[in-house]
Amino acid sequence: MIVVAIVGLLAAIAVPNFFGARQRAQTNLCIANLRHIEDAKSMWAVWEGKTSSDTPGWGDLVPAYLQTTPNCPQGGTYTIGSVDTKPVCSIAGHVLP
Repeated sequence: MIVVAIVGLLAAIAVPNFFGARQRAQTNLCIANLRHIEDAKSMWAVWEGKTSSDTPGWGDLVPAYLQTTPNCPQGGTYTIGSVDTKPVCSIAGHVLP
């Protein structure tokens, strides 16, 4: 009975840490996707002779500058924005520094 109680206590400690680590990993992946989008926009602007106020679409970036259209691991939606703005995700906390 004591063994069951100890296992239960360890599970109660480990499960929240696991979910927190998973959420942090998904947030970091989303931020990495945003960096890739930002880099692709910059390359698109240089190679296509665009100005900072021009806004590319996914068709402009994929597959020429991105292999595939990135997806937020938590189901957020990406907004590319113009060349002089950072791309954003609809999930709070998923922002480029």
